Amino acid sequence: MAKAVILVLDSFGIGYSADAAKFNDVGANTFASIASEFVKQKGRQLALPHLSSLGLVKAATEASLGLQPKVADVDQLKGSYGYAQELSSGKDTPSGHWEMAGVPVLFDWGYFAKKTNSFPDELIQELCQRTGVSGILGNCHASGTDILVKLGDEHIKTGKPICYTSSDSVFQVAAHEQHFGLEALLDFCLVARELLDKYNIGRVIARPFLGDNADNYARTGNRRDFSVLPPEPTVLDKLSKAGGQVISIGKIADIFAHQGISTNIKATGLEELVNTSLAQMTQQPDNSLIFTNLVDFDQNYGHRRDPIGYGEALEYFDGRLAEIMAACDKDTLLILTADHGCDPTWPGTEHTREYIPVLVYQPGTQAVNLGKRNSFADIGQTLAAYFSLEPMPYGESFLSELGLT
Repeated sequence: MAKAVILVLDSFGIGYSADAAKFNDVGANTFASIASEFVKQKGRQLALPHLSSLGLVKAATEASLGLQPKVADVDQLKGSYGYAQELSSGKDTPSGHWEMAGVPVLFDWGYFAKKTNSFPDELIQELCQRTGVSGILGNCHASGTDILVKLGDEHIKTGKPICYTSSDSVFQVAAHEQHFGLEALLDFCLVARELLDKYNIGRVIARPFLGDNADNYARTGNRRDFSVLPPEPTVLDKLSKAGGQVISIGKIADIFAHQGISTNIKATGLEELVNTSLAQMTQQPDNSLIFTNLVDFDQNYGHRRDPIGYGEALEYFDGRLAEIMAACDKDTLLILTADHGCDPTWPGTEHTREYIPVLVYQPGTQAVNLGKRNSFADIGQTLAAYFSLEPMPYGESFLSELGLT
C-alpha cells in the first residue's frame, strides 16, 4: 500500500524563475547565494552529501541555466530530481503549498501596499472596537524581529498589539504572551481574520513573544496562522475523503485552514520538526501522507538575511536526511521541495520568485532526471496518481517517469 512523505524546506529556492522580472527578482538564487557566502565567510564549501545524492546540485544547476552552486556534487544518485516553476500569481506561503497540493492560486491576493500607515482607518477602528483594545502599534511593513526591538517596550506599557505586514498578503500581530496573553492574542487574530476577508488577505499570523526588554524579546513556538480556505479541494481533501490519513507536522494544518487534515502535530524548531517526522514515519499507516513544513529556513534565516545560519541549518538537515531515507520502506515515496525562495543576500527581507527543487526518493527505484516542471501542482498530481485518487485539475504526474506505474 502507498505511503508518502513531503518535507518542505520553507523558502529554499534554487534560482530565479522565468517570470522573476514581474517580481523584481531577476538574479535571486537562495541556494547559490548561501553556497557562495559560505565559501566567502567560512572558507569552505557547504557539505550536503545526502541532498546531493538526491540530485539537488544537478537540479539547481539546471534551474540556474548551467551555473552550479559552490557545493560538491556526488557521482552516484540515490533519488530523482527536477525543478518547478510556480503557476500561482504570488510568491507567498499559502500559494506555494496549495499549488503543490494541486490547487494553484490563479487570482490576485489583496495586499497592503503602503509601507507606513499600511492599514485602512476603518479596518483599525472596527478591529479595536470589536476587540476592546485602545489602539494598535506598528501599522507598517516591517521585519518581525526588528519591530519587537522597536515597539516591544511600548506594547508592554500600553497593552496595544503590534500589527504589521509585508509584501505578502498578510496581517501579522505580535503580542507578549504574559502581558497581553496568548489567548487574547489568538482571539484578536480571529476577529482580524473575519474583518480581513473583504480585503482578500490570505493570512493573519499570531506572533507571540516573550522577554523583558529589547535585548531579549524573542518569538515563541506558539505561532498560529489563520488562513482562508483553498479555492478548490486539494489532494489532501481527496486523500482524506477516500479514507486515507493526512498527518500535518508544523504549520501545514494552519496553511490549509485545517481542511483535509486528519492529525495535526505541532512542533517547534528544525530538530523537533525532523524528530517528529521521523517518529511519525515509524508508525505511518498505509494510505497516508505525512506533510511537514520546515519553517526555520525561512523565518530564522531567509527573512533575517542570514546566509551562514541558513547554510548551517541545511548541513544539519542533510545530516538527518540519512535517517529519514533509512526510515523509508519500499512503499514510501519521499518528496523534498520548497514553497518559494527567500534569498538571504537579496535586497529587502521578502520572499523571492524562484524555482523550487523537486527531489524524490523511494528505496529500490532508479534515479531519473524529472527536468523542469511547469507547475508545483505536478507534486499534487503525482500524489493523486500514487494514491489512486481522482486526478487533480492541474499538474502533470511524474509517477510514470519514476517507473512506479
